This record gives sequence, structure tokens and C-alpha cells, in this order.
Amino acid sequence: MWQPIATAPFDRDLELAVIDRDGTHALVFPCRRVLTGWVRASTRDRVEVSPSHWREWDPQGKFIY
Repeated sequence: MWQPIATAPFDRDLELAVIDRDGTHALVFPCRRVLTGWVRASTRDRVEVSPSHWREWDPQGKFIY
């Protein structure tokens, strides 16, 4: 189940969703919340997004609800 972005935990792989003029879209790679925003979990590169909600990332493609 999607959770409000304000409740996103730090230092865990998460699936993020963003809302834009075309609707809601989930990012296709796991991200981690850090003090300065969001980074790609695998590389630690900064991700310039304003996510609206999150859920647990499942590496097998089955999301944890």
C-alpha cells in the first residue's frame, strides 16, 4: 500500500511515485531517503524528484503491501 511521503523512512530501499500533469508514475529503480533528499539506492546519485508517496521496494518485483 502506498504511504504519504512525509512518513518515508531513512536508509531503506523504497519505490517512489510522483504526480505530474500526465498522472501518477512510479520510479523504476529503488531510492533511499537521505537528509538532503533522495538518492538512487544502487549508486547514491542524487535523484531530483518531488515524490508524493512511497512503498517498500521488492527486488523480485513483488511489492510488499
